[in-house]
Amino acid sequence: MSERLKQFREYRERMNQRIFQQKNLPINRFFTLDTKAYEDGALDAKSKEIAGLSASLVLRCDDCIAYHIIRCKELGVTDEQIWEVLNVGLIAGGSIVIPHLRRAVELLDEVAAG
Repeated sequence: MSERLKQFREYRERMNQRIFQQKNLPINRFFTLDTKAYEDGALDAKSKEIAGLSASLVLRCDDCIAYHIIRCKELGVTDEQIWEVLNVGLIAGGSIVIPHLRRAVELLDEVAAG
């Protein structure tokens, strides 16, 4: 695992724990809703992560893009499938998405490397 991936995961976990320590019911409910949205249902989790990746690219959220790339790879999404999803996000979001596409590809390469 690359140092950047390790740092991303550690930071995410540390900050989520910090947020949950506040016991803020609306925030905790939102986090639960977010988690449940990506569980198997009429669509499998893999399809939902693919959709999440495309939406995150259009919304230009680098942390979300990273999270969904990692989850996609964990769930067996192929690189070819990810490239098609990235294309959909680029088409939907337009040229303003290009810097986020670059970072997504950089992360995809890091995930593939280790």
